[in-house]
Amino acid sequence: MSAGYLVIRCGGCKTFTYVDRFQEWKLCPVCGATIDIQRVGHYIEVEDFRVAENIVAQLEQHLHKTRKKDLSHDEREQLRAQYTEWIRGQI
Repeated sequence: MSAGYLVIRCGGCKTFTYVDRFQEWKLCPVCGATIDIQRVGHYIEVEDFRVAENIVAQLEQHLHKTRKKDLSHDEREQLRAQYTEWIRGQI
């Protein structure tokens, strides 16, 4: 089964959001900027929009708590690995 949603980040206000993997652009729900999906980094691909919503909330909380501007490459890889393990546990 292929992933259905991409967790991305607005280039303007840096808010996390998610899109259907086939969307080409999205209006940021916070600042209204047009996000070109092909030009922004994809943090993770997930199957379900509810999982994407949960990850978006957790990423916002994590950056607020740690006072960081973004995830490091290692943190992105760890996020993907944790999601993969969670999916394996669901099967």
